[in-house]
Amino acid sequence: MGGKTFEIKSEKVKKVETPFRRIVTDIPAPESLPILEKLRKYEPISMSGQPPIVWDHAENFQVYDKYGNKWLDWSSGVLVANAGHGRKEIREAIIRTAEKSLLHTYLFPNESRAMLVEKLVEIAPKGVDRVFLLTTGSEAVENTIKVSRQYGQKIGGKKKIGIVSFTGAFHGRTMGAQMIGGIPALKEWIGYQDPGMYVLPFPNCFRCPLGRLHYEGCEGECFSLIDKGLEERNTRADEIAAVITESYQGGEALFAPKGYIRLLSEWCRKHEILLVFDEVQAGFGRTGKWFAFEHYDVVPNLIACGKGITSSLPLSCVIGESKVMDVFGAGEMTSTHAANPVCVAAALANIDALRKDNLVKNAYEMGLVMCRELNKIWKSFSDHIGYAQGKGLVWAIHMVKNGTRESDPDRAFDVGRRAIQKGLMITSPLGPGYGSIKVMPPLTITEEAILDGASALREAIEESL
Repeated sequence: MGGKTFEIKSEKVKKVETPFRRIVTDIPAPESLPILEKLRKYEPISMSGQPPIVWDHAENFQVYDKYGNKWLDWSSGVLVANAGHGRKEIREAIIRTAEKSLLHTYLFPNESRAMLVEKLVEIAPKGVDRVFLLTTGSEAVENTIKVSRQYGQKIGGKKKIGIVSFTGAFHGRTMGAQMIGGIPALKEWIGYQDPGMYVLPFPNCFRCPLGRLHYEGCEGECFSLIDKGLEERNTRADEIAAVITESYQGGEALFAPKGYIRLLSEWCRKHEILLVFDEVQAGFGRTGKWFAFEHYDVVPNLIACGKGITSSLPLSCVIGESKVMDVFGAGEMTSTHAANPVCVAAALANIDALRKDNLVKNAYEMGLVMCRELNKIWKSFSDHIGYAQGKGLVWAIHMVKNGTRESDPDRAFDVGRRAIQKGLMITSPLGPGYGSIKVMPPLTITEEAILDGASALREAIEESL
């Protein structure tokens, strides 16, 4: 079951004028309907899941159409524009590279690629010292599976190919990424499950796999479900090549208890299992640290990155230990468009911009403001909001049916629609039951803009009740 599809029709709405938001037309703007209709005619229905607003340009943390409307962006283009939309330094780096006429190099060396892989190793934890540049987040995740299984067989024989992942996880749209994903509806199309992939219970304290109503310092009991789950599947820990987890579960900005991840790291070391963090949504400052796994005080063997690595163009990577990343020989692990020179230039400029403006620190500080404001909203509507959770500048509030823990996708959709009409750009609902409203602005956002956006969100929720 997918999310809801937006109708292509304009609706009269109240005019809005604040320093960060401006709505002066019906929404969507009547002049944009032919564009929307053309997209609906020629694209698959799967592309119609986001609000029908035709973006024209975007600057910093604001998005504009052609018709005089301006939105405060709480989407970052789904966690991409970490350094802000249309960042001047990134645009200039892209232009300089394109003007050199070096638009593609395949695997032939170029100087900017050398600069980027060095810079990424500098950012990564000590010992995680190899970088494989790719194109999409799903591709990066697929590569961690490939590398993990090859390394597992190298050190433990042909049976050491198991991959453990978690319920509720989203790792991408390709086959391997969806097989290890923890959302059953997303992989029904595959028709079978790789017998060496094991999806085990995630320590979700809102939907506790042990039936508890609240977190009670119960990491050990929850962690025991891993060994129990493998035993039920007639599998031993020494047959597992890797455990992969999102640093936070993207659908609802859900972080595991720190103690749980520490236990997981120790278990992996004990059994020579690779610990893999999917940082595609989480990396490059999003949570107030360069990488979200740093909140757990552990170091993984492999890190999958994407999205915020360029704040713009398609680029991803796997960062890992040399003993693992060097498991394939020359020419055995490649990608046609990996390290595209224009995308690499964007990544270099992006990292410099994140550093220059201390945007990782800003994400932490503005995250405290966001936490305060969203918790106020949660408290005001506690019968209809199950939780507000997150870190830094990624948060989710989950709409539930009155007084229950059951997701309320209809209300979540209505809140999102009303927020768009008020000039607050958010994505369609995500997460379990499509009940989560994600909050993920560029890391450049200010306190004044957060307060303005929170006001719009509060109004949208009030009007939906």
